[in-house]
Amino acid sequence: MILLCRIGIRYWRWARTKLGGKHRRFVRINRSLLSNAVKPNMGKVWFNVRQIKEATNNFSCANLIGQGSFGMVYKGTLPDGHMIAVKRMKKCSVDEDSDFLNEVEIISSFQHPNLVALRGFGVASDGKDGCQRFLVYDYLANGSLDRHIYGNGKALTWEQRKNIIMGIAKGLCYLHSGVKPAIYHRDIKASNILLDDDMNACVADFGLARKTTEGESYLVSKIAGTHGYLAPEYALYGILTDRSDVYSFGVLLLEIMSGRKALDTSVACSSEYLITDWAWKLLKANRVDQMVDCRMFESGEVSTMERFVLVGILCAHVAVALRPSMVEALKMLEGEATIPAIPDKPLPQVNHRTVADGNAFLSVLDSYPSFNSFLMGR
Repeated sequence: MILLCRIGIRYWRWARTKLGGKHRRFVRINRSLLSNAVKPNMGKVWFNVRQIKEATNNFSCANLIGQGSFGMVYKGTLPDGHMIAVKRMKKCSVDEDSDFLNEVEIISSFQHPNLVALRGFGVASDGKDGCQRFLVYDYLANGSLDRHIYGNGKALTWEQRKNIIMGIAKGLCYLHSGVKPAIYHRDIKASNILLDDDMNACVADFGLARKTTEGESYLVSKIAGTHGYLAPEYALYGILTDRSDVYSFGVLLLEIMSGRKALDTSVACSSEYLITDWAWKLLKANRVDQMVDCRMFESGEVSTMERFVLVGILCAHVAVALRPSMVEALKMLEGEATIPAIPDKPLPQVNHRTVADGNAFLSVLDSYPSFNSFLMGR
C-alpha cells in the first residue's frame, strides 16, 4: 500500500510538471507570436485571464452575446466602466493557430470607423480550462445586423438602412484600396456586421481575411465563407479576387433592402431560394420596387431605394468582370456615378449524359455557367 502511494505521488508530480511545462510553453509561444503579429505603438493591450474573467463575470451565460464555429463572444465591463466584447476561441492547442494570428495581424493593421477595432488580446493555459486564446474588442450595443433585418420585430427605417449600407461600403473600400496590401474579407454577411449605439455599421470577424495585392486574383485550395454569400467563381473554382467581396456585399445589400434572407428554403419556388435569383426575376419583369421592404415606403425616397437595389444586383452579378469595384459601387450609391444597364446573365452550359434505362440522352441544363462565362460574362 505504501509503495502504491509513493508511485501515485511520483506520477502526480511528474504529470503536474509535464502539464505545467505544456501550459507555460503555450503561453510563451503565443505571446511571442502575438507580439510579432502586432505593429508596435498600436495601443493594443495585453489582458490576463483574471482580468477577462472578472470583466465577464467568469464567462457567465448571462453575458453570452454570440457563438459560432470559432468559439463564443461575451459581453464584459472593465474596472473603468468601459464595455468590451471578448471572443473566447475554442479548440486551442499548443500549435500555432493561423486563423487567430491572421485576425490579430489584420485587425491591428488598420483604423477605420466602419471596421471593428481590436482593443487587446490574451492567452492562458491551465489544467482546468486548458489552452485559451482571447480577442478583446470594444462592445457595440446594438449587436449584429442579422438581428435587425429578419423577422417580425421593429423594422429598420430607411435612413438607418441607408446609413448601414454606406458604412459597410466605406469599410470595404478601405480594405480593398485604402491599405497596402489590400485585404479581402471573404465572409461578408449580416451576422458579421456589428452596430453601435447610433446604428453605425462596423465590419467584423477577420478570421478568414487575406492580404493580397489590390486587384490580384489567386486560387485557394480550401473554400471558406457562408453559403448564399459566396461568389460563384469562388465557390466552384476557388478563384478569389476583390470582386468576391463585392458579390457578398451585393447579396447583403439586397437583404437589407428587402428584409429577405440570402438563402431562403421556405419559399415554394426552388428557383428563388437564392436572393440573387429572386431579385433577377423581378428585375427582368421590371418590378424592382417589389424588392424594397414595404415598411420603408413612408419615407418617399422610392427612386433612391431602387438605385440601391440596382447596385446590389450589379454587385452580385454572376460574371466577375461585370461587377463594379467597391469604390465604383460606393460612387453609385452616393449618386456620383451612373448605374450602367445591368447585363444579362451568361447562358448556362448544356451537357448531355446517358440515362440508364435506354439509349436516350437527357439534356441537362446546369445551374451555373461555364468557367469562362463566370470570368468574362459571356
